[in-house]
Amino acid sequence: MKLFSYMEKYDYEQVIICQDQLSGLKAIIAIHDTTLGPALGGTRMWNYQSEEEALEDALRLAKGMTYKNAAAGLNLGGGKTVIIGDPRTDKNEEMFRAFGRYIEGLNGRYITAEDVGTTVEDMDTIHEETDYVTGISPAFGASGNPSPVTAYGVYVGIKAAAKEAFGSDQLHGKTVAVQGVGNVAYHLCRHLHEEGAQLIVTDLNREAVQRAVSEFGARAVDIDEIYGVDCDIFAPCALGAVINDQTIPQLKAKVIAGAANNQLKEDRHGNVVQEMGILYVPDYVINAGGVINVADELNGYNRDRALKKVEGIYQNVAKVFEISNRDAIPTYQAADRMAEERIARLRRSRRQFLQRERHILSRRD
Repeated sequence: MKLFSYMEKYDYEQVIICQDQLSGLKAIIAIHDTTLGPALGGTRMWNYQSEEEALEDALRLAKGMTYKNAAAGLNLGGGKTVIIGDPRTDKNEEMFRAFGRYIEGLNGRYITAEDVGTTVEDMDTIHEETDYVTGISPAFGASGNPSPVTAYGVYVGIKAAAKEAFGSDQLHGKTVAVQGVGNVAYHLCRHLHEEGAQLIVTDLNREAVQRAVSEFGARAVDIDEIYGVDCDIFAPCALGAVINDQTIPQLKAKVIAGAANNQLKEDRHGNVVQEMGILYVPDYVINAGGVINVADELNGYNRDRALKKVEGIYQNVAKVFEISNRDAIPTYQAADRMAEERIARLRRSRRQFLQRERHILSRRD
């Protein structure tokens, strides 16, 4: 990878390489855009096969956070960290303390949180060295486990999609096929069940499936069977890239809306489902409840306030549909356009402000 060429092409601001020999820390912090505010994005620990693979992942994820935060209406930019190592065997206190010192050195330009391979406990360790970390333990006045709040955001996003697809956001009597019944999806199923939706579920974890069957009256199906079931809404809540050439022909749902990241295997699959008359809710818009929740910690966490902000996902999803219809583009492109328009508006506003300030100063001279 030609790093500077890549950064220029996608307008990245900064990449920081961090290492600590004593603890074994090898980390990459990528800051994509801070137009809206400090870059917020989690720390992922993964056993990457190469340093180049880690760098590419950090850059890709950082850009995704710019769009996610912008679309969520947050006054935050996008960044991400990857730590190279096996999260099961390579973690130690010294590593996260050293990483916390690197974050502190950025003086608030980047704020981190947990991600794949890291935990609330890891964030607490980072917090020993810096205040620029979210998702720490409630004992510190923070939000703790984000899964219930993420699920609530997906739930209100599904309601907005139902309004667009069926003319009403009421989910009573609707059938929702939920792929994956992990932490987020379990809470999503609870919300759907309480509103009277019928659930079809699948997961590799048979205990998680049985829990949904017992508590919510869900019908269980095999992993590969979930795509072709008769349902109104398909909610991918596990793996990415599940909307692809093999699965699309099986779909009977009118709406795709779930918590999983990167649901489209390729962008073109967003075009395909649109042409089939299936309404796709872009994942980074509907699953933003977690980042909205941890962002509230920056103001002194208040759960009621955070949940009120998460309810705004309903309007954000509706705005995506509005742009899609206005510009005759697929919804995944409309979500990007919504984020880009917000960033562009603030850039213009700042530019005009600076021009006015320079004009005033020149007149004083």
